[in-house]
Amino acid sequence: MDQTQMNVIEHLAELRRRIIITGIAFVLSFILAFIFVKDNYQFLIKDLDGKLALLGPGDIIWIYMVIAGVMAIAVTIPVAAFEIWRFVKPALTKVEQKVSLAFIPGLFFLFIFGIAFGYLVLFPIVLSFLTGLAGDQFETFFTAEKYFRFMLNLSLPFGFLFEMPVVVMFLTRLGIINPHTLVKARKISYFILIVVSILITPPDFISDILVIVPLLLLYEISITLSKIIYRKRLSSDTNVVSN
Repeated sequence: MDQTQMNVIEHLAELRRRIIITGIAFVLSFILAFIFVKDNYQFLIKDLDGKLALLGPGDIIWIYMVIAGVMAIAVTIPVAAFEIWRFVKPALTKVEQKVSLAFIPGLFFLFIFGIAFGYLVLFPIVLSFLTGLAGDQFETFFTAEKYFRFMLNLSLPFGFLFEMPVVVMFLTRLGIINPHTLVKARKISYFILIVVSILITPPDFISDILVIVPLLLLYEISITLSKIIYRKRLSSDTNVVSN
């Protein structure tokens, strides 16, 4: 076996180790979240008038697993990012190692902020609008499965989409992208974000607008942050060359 094959095997073994650690973190987080899932369930339905209906015995298990799963994902994100960082660390310079490590906490907090934005801001607005359409003509009746699926569709995607600014800052700091590229890709990026917004929201115009606008603002914020990081990187590189 030549050196190249040995290196590939070592990298695969290292990658496997990182994946296993991340998987263990998710499982432990899921188990811990499941222990307190009833309290979280009560918090999520505290603003509802009355109780949610179950159409089958398996519905409540699905709901509890979804709630615990989302909490486990939130906890696992920084762990997964740290394991990725440890995997690619040997290929990074000392400066790149410090810079990339500093971005990991931001991934966690932006994920939480994104879910909170979807749940606390968008979800009640869209739910109120849709139930308002029924008026007095229909009897409003929520099943637990459809209610939480609707909540999940409006909240969870924002947890990942709100990672956009920190990912853009990270890639800009490493020199992989720059603000000029983001500006040139604005039209296609807008199109992709609009398509994503339509796919994750209920089929009504108001819901689409409420999701599209924050995503486009996130993209513009990402461009602004990229410009700041890009200028700092250029200034740092210039100082290094001068010295």
